[in-house]
Amino acid sequence: MTGRTVDNSANVGFVATEHWSWALAGHAGEIRARTWPNPRAHWLAVLVHGYGEHIGRYQHVADALIEAGAVVIGNDHVGHGESAGERVLFRDFESVVDDLHEVIVQTDAEHRNLPIVLIGHSLGGMIATRYAQRHRDELTALVLSGPVLGSWKALDLLKYEEIPEDPIDVSTLSRDPGVGSAYAADPLVWHGPFRRRTLWAIEKCLGTIDAHGPFGDDLPALWLHGGEDELVPIAETRTGIDRVRGLGFEEIEYPGARHEIFNETNSKQVLGDVVSFVHRVLG
Repeated sequence: MTGRTVDNSANVGFVATEHWSWALAGHAGEIRARTWPNPRAHWLAVLVHGYGEHIGRYQHVADALIEAGAVVIGNDHVGHGESAGERVLFRDFESVVDDLHEVIVQTDAEHRNLPIVLIGHSLGGMIATRYAQRHRDELTALVLSGPVLGSWKALDLLKYEEIPEDPIDVSTLSRDPGVGSAYAADPLVWHGPFRRRTLWAIEKCLGTIDAHGPFGDDLPALWLHGGEDELVPIAETRTGIDRVRGLGFEEIEYPGARHEIFNETNSKQVLGDVVSFVHRVLG
């Protein structure tokens, strides 16, 4: 672990928990990670961000989890945010899972006795699901927010000889227009087209998840999804969910909510549902 600094400059205007910024070697260069400390923590929350974004967008999520008794960690995936690598290029998601595992291992050395709850959003939900299949014994619970599973309409772009410029309609992120405006203005967010190699890697990972099946009846899991999610439609996700869900599985659909439910107008309700689930699991 190298390069630890304290930074809360992105949170001007409200009181937010300070975080440590640190670095480690990933499969394709330096990976940047954050730890939001909590000296009274009794569980470890691991945040896994989605495609094209970065872990810095999860400050308010970390704050809510810290208030609920967690120490929180998360990293920018390869080619995302402040991590090294060609922008938004994923060659193989098994290596991305390896990076995430190394982040958890290095953090767990400091929080060795805390139960781990993995929380993945969007493409991060796909990564978190594959992580749960490979490292089930490490996890106490899994939370999936609008996860890419089963099928994903973005893969239709592979039919084009040249991937078209098709920027995200920011209005599909949240009913709060401020969320879309902040996303569009964020220099660490990717605003360009998909990489063909990334789409191939996503398609391969979805197939791998389907082939490996349920991550176990003894892993409590919570699936959260916006009922009006146009970026990752709930019907597409359900086909994948049905292949991995075990007996300890719960789901909540939020009518009217769009893709980024942690940034939705009812985000306090969503985060409250996450906290309630974790507290039930922890007993």
